[in-house]
Amino acid sequence: MYRFAIPFLILAAQLAAQKTNALTPEEKKEGFKLLFDGKTLKGWEQAAGADSFSIENECIKVMRKPKLRQDLYSKEKYKDFELRWEWKISAGGNSGLKYRIQDRLWLTEPPKMKFEDAVEYSYQHPIAGVPEKGQQYVVSFEYQMIDNDKHKDAQRGPKYQTGALYDMIPPTKSAAKPVGEFNQSRLIVKGKNVEHWLNGELVMKGSLDDPAVEAGSAKRWGKDSHVYKFLTGQPTKECQFSLQNHDDEAWFRNIRIKRFN
Repeated sequence: MYRFAIPFLILAAQLAAQKTNALTPEEKKEGFKLLFDGKTLKGWEQAAGADSFSIENECIKVMRKPKLRQDLYSKEKYKDFELRWEWKISAGGNSGLKYRIQDRLWLTEPPKMKFEDAVEYSYQHPIAGVPEKGQQYVVSFEYQMIDNDKHKDAQRGPKYQTGALYDMIPPTKSAAKPVGEFNQSRLIVKGKNVEHWLNGELVMKGSLDDPAVEAGSAKRWGKDSHVYKFLTGQPTKECQFSLQNHDDEAWFRNIRIKRFN
């Protein structure tokens, strides 16, 4: 009898660990909290009437061409933490996980100008309330998730590819699975120190005070911009994080988090 019981218990433990949108026994012991139940967006925040996200096959799905394009925000704020999640991207798609969010704003309808100038214009001409349609920009750091082969942003170089601290520090290796397959990611934030993990590989380890952060912020936004001052000063330490709507389909599941303080 015992000869058959032991393999059964091992199999049962493996099946429990593989269950979608559920904590493993080890994660429960370590203090992780499940942030998505596979059925609802309870615990998440978006503007009233927003249509940027839906639920499909026990995943949070990023919707294309919403009237209100904004991220999906965690309701709770975090300082030092470990976040784990699974995700897949559509062919040619782009998304990200935004963390240490410093600010967010609705973009004003400006004269035609490049995106970075439009963000600064919107700081100078803010919108009151939530518009009927438009885009919200999130000032933060980003764990990049993208189709490395087909998206034009990824073709600019490693700083724009999956696993990068977007536009700042590139991943040390390419560890992404083929488009359409789920990846496993981990983000660890302790003070200014951050780690990006992808499919069991540590692909980026750095500091939010790294000279590359200042250099990337200055090059993209300009030192007089609001965004540069937020990213280099980082006045807010306890922050929400968000799943990005970049107008491409993406899917997220098994999202769980553990606080370090």
